Amino acid sequence: MLEDHFKQDILNIEKISIVPTLLNVICQTTGMGFAAVARVTDDRWITCSVQDNVLFGLKPGDELQIKTTICDDIRKNLRPVIIDNVSEDPDYHDHHTPAMYKLQSYISVPIIRKDGTFFGTLCAIDPKPNSLKEFKVREMFHLFADLISFHLAVIEQEAKNQIALEEKNNLLEKTVGEKKQIEKLNSDIEKKLLQKNISLERMNSELEAFNYISSHDLQEPLRKIQLFTDTIEREEVQNLSEKGKAAFHKIRTSAFRMQNLINDLLLYSKTKFDERKFEIKDLNNIVKDVIDDVTGELEIKNVTFDIQVLGKLSVIEFQFRQLLYNLISNSLKFASPERNLIISVSATITNGEFEKLSPLTKYYKLTIADNGIGFDPLYSEKIFGLFQALHTKHSKSTGIGLTIVKRIVENHKGFIRAEGALNQGAKFEIFIPVE
Repeated sequence: MLEDHFKQDILNIEKISIVPTLLNVICQTTGMGFAAVARVTDDRWITCSVQDNVLFGLKPGDELQIKTTICDDIRKNLRPVIIDNVSEDPDYHDHHTPAMYKLQSYISVPIIRKDGTFFGTLCAIDPKPNSLKEFKVREMFHLFADLISFHLAVIEQEAKNQIALEEKNNLLEKTVGEKKQIEKLNSDIEKKLLQKNISLERMNSELEAFNYISSHDLQEPLRKIQLFTDTIEREEVQNLSEKGKAAFHKIRTSAFRMQNLINDLLLYSKTKFDERKFEIKDLNNIVKDVIDDVTGELEIKNVTFDIQVLGKLSVIEFQFRQLLYNLISNSLKFASPERNLIISVSATITNGEFEKLSPLTKYYKLTIADNGIGFDPLYSEKIFGLFQALHTKHSKSTGIGLTIVKRIVENHKGFIRAEGALNQGAKFEIFIPVE
């Protein structure tokens, strides 16, 4: 008989509607016959959700002895275990788990809650060998584990909010005779609930975006990879035909797009508001380092930089470096073929320049502008949305770079706005409060 808290964990996973899609994508992509989300503790292994194409026999709520699995090692070390072929693996060829369950390939990655605690594993098994140590497979599993963790955080936070609301309602009922105290409590509750609702609305918007990418954009390149791999397998590997070469080229293109997408998603998910270490930094040095980083791109573009004296600012250095890298890279991606590219970076101190800025606060204003292909002014707000790539026909952009920029600006309690004109250029203005 499962304890109530384990039943609740299974129910929470069932509430995440995209989990069956993730497990199906795993099986289709890797060729594995069984994939699952498992709740793992120091003495329990319990199935929460399953995709079973090989009749392994487990369903949600079923349990395996923890010592008969490899997940106990994953819980202790918080590191994934990946086995392409048990009989050839130096660490697991004699392990009791593959022998007991007749496995030849195995992959399992930890699912870590947002508070850092261990929830369980996202795993897949199959009785035949499979290629699982490829970069795209490993990164897909890590991305899906992070996605499950993201959903769990929202679900568990909603439950905590409900409990807190019920407790406060009970307190109000007990103090109904004390009018002043009731009014104060009502005010506090309304403020806290408003803050929670704003936070949940933001998280729900991100969840919708994650749902979309999980059910559409990730599956499309995966299907291509599978289709073109099958085509090559039907041809002579040692002596590819023209058709095989064309298919192989398409595989590489799709794999590259998937890798960029996964990398940008991971970068977006890691740009957290609570990871803050502000330091006074000279922004001219950071800009110089960023330009050095994109030297490879500058070699194929005739570009001129106009960098003014930017001064010093209290920033989260690694995030601000990413912000500048994304904006400068954006200018390079969308350079006009009709003229030499000019990128200018300037700074000034301002206040109350537009409606979002407080007239009583001083702001450091950073401006990055270029004379590239620009964009329609109608997209000045939409351009910062997740997966909003406005020039997909002209670049390999995944539509996440400017979303990361906006999140970094918000982490600095600032604001950003964009101006553009088709075939004239783009300008991004960033406003950071000066402490």
